[in-house]
Amino acid sequence: MSFLGGASTATSASSAVTGQELVNDITVNNPPEDSIEDLSFSPQQDLLAVASWDKKVRIYEIDSNTGNNQGKAMYEHAAPVFSSRWSSDGTQVISGGADNQVKIFDLASQQQQQIGQHDASVRSVRFVECGPSNTPVVASGSWDKTLKYWDMRTPNPVTTITLPERCYSMDSSQKLLVVGCADRHISIIDLNNPQQIFKTSQSPLKWQTRTIACYPQANGFAVGSIEGRCAIQYISENEQKKFGFSFKCHRKSGPATTTAGARSTSSSNESQAFSVNAISFHPLFGTFSTAGSDGTFCFWDKDAKQRLKSFPELPGTISATAFNKTGTIFAYAVSYDWSLGYMGNRPDYPNFIKLHATKEAEIKQKNKR
Repeated sequence: MSFLGGASTATSASSAVTGQELVNDITVNNPPEDSIEDLSFSPQQDLLAVASWDKKVRIYEIDSNTGNNQGKAMYEHAAPVFSSRWSSDGTQVISGGADNQVKIFDLASQQQQQIGQHDASVRSVRFVECGPSNTPVVASGSWDKTLKYWDMRTPNPVTTITLPERCYSMDSSQKLLVVGCADRHISIIDLNNPQQIFKTSQSPLKWQTRTIACYPQANGFAVGSIEGRCAIQYISENEQKKFGFSFKCHRKSGPATTTAGARSTSSSNESQAFSVNAISFHPLFGTFSTAGSDGTFCFWDKDAKQRLKSFPELPGTISATAFNKTGTIFAYAVSYDWSLGYMGNRPDYPNFIKLHATKEAEIKQKNKR
């Protein structure tokens, strides 16, 4: 199946859904008690950090051979947690949330500490290395329209950057930091010169930015929107002209239903679009996953403009995804993503995390014909 929504009708054998792809996926024990907002694996070992609306960050230890898993640590914020990430040496976890705080948790001592403060919710946090000396700092993007850097030893930010709008999503890779903001603004920062925005642009997608993920090679990023589209972007204008494009994903054919439940009267060849909630890049192959409010995830190859593998629909929206350091485990969270507002949430809504053992045939780039 072509990436570009019908440009080609050839479907590779591995792309077809049999319904059996997820039967052996392992459930993570003792999941959060409310919606799961973020998943991230340690870059050093198979430890998974999970940020949740139940105000907690949980850390699970996973046996990569059997999938057996258990809780290893847990710490709390005063409000829902929206983002959690690991330090490069795997000894610490940082997090930010609706209590406007940035916290750091030390795995060895099991101690947490507040290292940062914003004037509104912290939407996203990342460990980054700045300047030619690779100084490790924590970057936090907030709904207060600022990006702040914290060096973990002083209560004041090292630098504050004013963003064009509220931060909705943020990601980093090597010396690239990209912030997706409200009103489709995208701010690109070169961490060799972290005090200023290197480049500001508009998302090529017409609707609100939901998620951003940087390529492992740090030469670009993928953007997902609430309208079932994904854009492949490059930092250099030359590469963007050559390789940049956008495509439709996470759509269902047939007329959409309105919020009142009535069928729309428009023609039946329309498709219903769902939010792209998460994009994760495979650490070795550079291929990537998208996951959405339609309850499905897919694996893609951006260089070949090809969908590698589709997976069966799950019983709820997928809110977060992550690959482990070797790309052999793909974690996905099924939990309410608020795409239908307050009314869509109900006490029996599924809330779980699964671990999928990736097969090379699903996720590795196909040989170029």
